[in-house]
Amino acid sequence: MENIRAVLIDIDGVLTVSWKALPGAVEAMERLRAADLPLALVTNTTSRTRAEIARRLTGEGFPVSADDILTAPAVTAAYLREHHPGARCLLINSGDVRADLEGVEIVPVTDRPETDSGAAPEVVVFGGAGEEFSYPALNAAFRHLRSGARLVAMHRNLYWRTAQGLDLDTGAFLLGLERAARVEAQVTGKPSEAFFGAALAHLGASASDTLMVGDDVESDVLAAQRCGITGVLVRTGKYQPEAVGAADGTPDRVIDSFADLPGLLDR
Repeated sequence: MENIRAVLIDIDGVLTVSWKALPGAVEAMERLRAADLPLALVTNTTSRTRAEIARRLTGEGFPVSADDILTAPAVTAAYLREHHPGARCLLINSGDVRADLEGVEIVPVTDRPETDSGAAPEVVVFGGAGEEFSYPALNAAFRHLRSGARLVAMHRNLYWRTAQGLDLDTGAFLLGLERAARVEAQVTGKPSEAFFGAALAHLGASASDTLMVGDDVESDVLAAQRCGITGVLVRTGKYQPEAVGAADGTPDRVIDSFADLPGLLDR
């Protein structure tokens, strides 16, 4: 831990649950700030823009700003601008994040690409799951993919933790769509290497000097470790012992909560 010079922090399930601060999380963040440790909040949250996330977190007492936050939608926009410039994109997402999708053309749903090819989407973009992931929307996406559209997913998380319990997320739908349409999604958020690379570049940090703390053993922790980043798993949020036991690797460290992170770094 003595070599750590920067910290990447997941939000949902680590700092908050249903946007309410977890016990001790604000105080732990304040200790990291007092130590002048560069940090970035890296999240697959797709329901709010970076500015909205910052407002929710500061409302809970966290000393953060929008500049500290890197989201899957923002990284997705950069990917689309680079790899599919000017493409018509069908966005299926719960929440309005268009402010973080600057330079991306979003088109309305049309399920008849064979008769309306001029307006048909060239890229289907999956965000976070919610009521928008209806049968008509998923079936329209399926038809476009079968007609040649590319598939981009902001993440493939299977579920997340809310105040009411675990809820299904995008990955549960994405797996079926990939198999039915015989395509493979390009994932832009966690656990992609590109996302962690963008986070390191944002901080100007090297992987060997950086720590990632998250509640998802696969997408947060092991994915970071595969990039050379130290991985710390917290026993909050979506943490489940059975998921850890079934994982493809072992976290570098496991702590009870984010409140314990300053003490771990001190040691």
